[in-house]
Amino acid sequence: MVAVSVGALITVSACSSSSDKTANGDTKAASSGKGPAIFVVGGKADDPFWSRVKRGADDAAKVVKSGGGSVTWLAPKNYDNLGPDAAKLIQTAMSQGADGVVGPDWVPEAEDAAFKQVVSGKKPLVIYNAGGIDAANSLGALNYFGSDEATAGKAGGEFFGKDGEKNVLCVNTLPGAANTEARCKGIADGIGENGGKSSQLPLPSSKFGDPTAVAQAIKAALLKDSSIDGVVTIGTGDANAAASAIEQGGLADKVKLGTFDLDDTQLGRIQSGKQLFAIDQQPYMQGYLAVSALYAYIQWGIELPQKPILTGPAIISKDNVETAVAGSKAGVR
Repeated sequence: MVAVSVGALITVSACSSSSDKTANGDTKAASSGKGPAIFVVGGKADDPFWSRVKRGADDAAKVVKSGGGSVTWLAPKNYDNLGPDAAKLIQTAMSQGADGVVGPDWVPEAEDAAFKQVVSGKKPLVIYNAGGIDAANSLGALNYFGSDEATAGKAGGEFFGKDGEKNVLCVNTLPGAANTEARCKGIADGIGENGGKSSQLPLPSSKFGDPTAVAQAIKAALLKDSSIDGVVTIGTGDANAAASAIEQGGLADKVKLGTFDLDDTQLGRIQSGKQLFAIDQQPYMQGYLAVSALYAYIQWGIELPQKPILTGPAIISKDNVETAVAGSKAGVR
């Protein structure tokens, strides 16, 4: 069994005093006095991006708690075996009596069978963060909440192209994951439409979170190909490694840096002119909206007509960085 981080965000308290029907047709026992048990599969606890997603889920959980329900966060110990580990977390949610599940479809070939067990068990499913509306539709999920990765990548590629970059390296430390592959492909499509090109530097998943190893690999790639004038990373940790690689290689005046996702370090570099942009998918809203929508569906049968619900992309550059800084100080960007 994979080691997991399982944290109950809130406790279960009394709810209604009469029998109630959920949106999927199951009856909640009036004698139990409980609202729905919602389980959320997300990233690991020390991942800055996922801490913001969890903050959104935590805030939505306050409403769930007011209705007598609970929200439980499930996360993998690491990303070395991401797809199979995520599938086990989905199965854990079902074995622990989930009334509804929220999860990212990171690696469809590994996770989809587990997601289908949720739906075949007549429990509502929400896909968020990864997979997109196509995955949500094929799995029978209610909706998708998150950024469209290909669209986000294309926006980043276009930004590079309009800034004058011609050869961008997309560093992927989670190769094979649907969302990161879509990001790099989007970068290539976007810059390709603006007269440039992009190639991918796939690194083993074990290097995710190892800034020294990532920096060395990026530096080697930059020194090997002097035509590279842009680097984009799939997350903020790798962006820090890329910034170090660019500096170590003496390429700060030549190679522009961009990244997916956002944190204080990226904002600081954008403010100082050392980073071109960051692509914000507004992770707080992913956690908040996904949990809120699932709860409303289970409790009252409310289903949003708009599909998907997109939380990004938003390009943060020198032109709008100060507004993003204010959101970061509040812990939501």
